Amino acid sequence: MKSSLKLSALALLMSATAALAEYPEKPVEFVVPFPPGDLEDVVTRMIADKFQEMYGVPAAVVNKPGGGGGPFPGAVEVAGAEPDGYTVGSFVIDVPVVGPMIGIPELADNPFDPVGIFLTYPFVIATLESQPYDTWEELAAYGAENDVSLGHYGSFLAPTQVTFAAAQKTGWDFSSEAAFDLLDCNVLASGDVDVVNATLQTLLPCIDDLKILASIGEERTPLTPDTPTVAEIEPDLTLALWNGLFVPAGTPQEARDKIEAAAKAALETEAAQTLSRETGVQLYWKDAAQAAAQIEADTAVNAQIQDLLK
Repeated sequence: MKSSLKLSALALLMSATAALAEYPEKPVEFVVPFPPGDLEDVVTRMIADKFQEMYGVPAAVVNKPGGGGGPFPGAVEVAGAEPDGYTVGSFVIDVPVVGPMIGIPELADNPFDPVGIFLTYPFVIATLESQPYDTWEELAAYGAENDVSLGHYGSFLAPTQVTFAAAQKTGWDFSSEAAFDLLDCNVLASGDVDVVNATLQTLLPCIDDLKILASIGEERTPLTPDTPTVAEIEPDLTLALWNGLFVPAGTPQEARDKIEAAAKAALETEAAQTLSRETGVQLYWKDAAQAAAQIEADTAVNAQIQDLLK
């Protein structure tokens, strides 16, 4: 009897191990909670393509923009998925750093495991060439006496909060603000807003018609090396704007390892390196432990920004 029980237990263990070893055995979704076209979408598609090439199963990017809700509706869908490696979130800093703070129950208790961080955005604050200010300091002087509107991806998001805080610390405030699914040349050309905070990727088609007033991040963007960062203007506002891969908490390690291997391989391709040269995006790989440390550090900075904006 004991022998039979041991054999049954062994059979179950071998069955479970075999099932895990088969990952992936069905299509994998990489969820990008923004519209197609921006850097997180472009690079995640490279990762999905490499995953499909390496493991022989379909892998696709699914765009789930959240409108004024930013990336959070898409993140909630990933949080509710089975922790089996078949749903992967490609998330900006705001999902793990801001999400737990804004009252969304599904995001409150750290529902994700980081796989790794793979890019830092060339994020900028930009306006039309025709506007009467050329620098952040000139914008601040103008904004103290005139109405200035801001276009952003969501009022709770890190780049928006940094921009609000920078205005406050330099003695003025935006008269109005609005959230967009995509911030591109048309938003400024239409006159919907006066200033946008967006990635250079969506503004490159009209870059010659724009002024870049500041960049958001730890370093100046390679395509605008003469433009200071917000952190140079206000050192308390040093926050990196990155994107990484996340899975529902409890996803098997083997699945995370295979996702990581595909991501690292994709970042080494010539297509990825060309994208970096052309757009100024910084591409690299920070593993799960490094990503967790980054999230902890950014959460502390974000808390300081929230205190400032109270």
